[in-house]
Amino acid sequence: MPATVHDWADVAESEPLPGFVGKVLHSDTMSFALWRIRAGSVLPEHSHVHEQVVNMIEGEFELVVDGETLWLGPGMVAAIPSNARHSARALTDCRILDVFQPVREDYRNGLSAAVIGGGRS
Repeated sequence: MPATVHDWADVAESEPLPGFVGKVLHSDTMSFALWRIRAGSVLPEHSHVHEQVVNMIEGEFELVVDGETLWLGPGMVAAIPSNARHSARALTDCRILDVFQPVREDYRNGLSAAVIGGGRS
């Protein structure tokens, strides 16, 4: 398959949860979500079958994975295993790139509160 190039500037954004403004792109086997997250915004606990890699671009983020609290800052990366319960809170304004494998088919029709956690609470 030939390489593809996308420009985030051409991707529509939405706010599926208060304070979480995101854009999504997909490859054949992965999904990418670029987030702007306002300080104090909370991601409720959830799980999904997708492995998730959280790439911190800017800000400070508190991530709880299976009961373990992790602090993330710029340049840090956290890998969340498939089906792990996780939640988060933005300690400051943040920019994060999440990578999911396999593809988040539920994200293909856009981001919403109903699908942000894989449909499970």
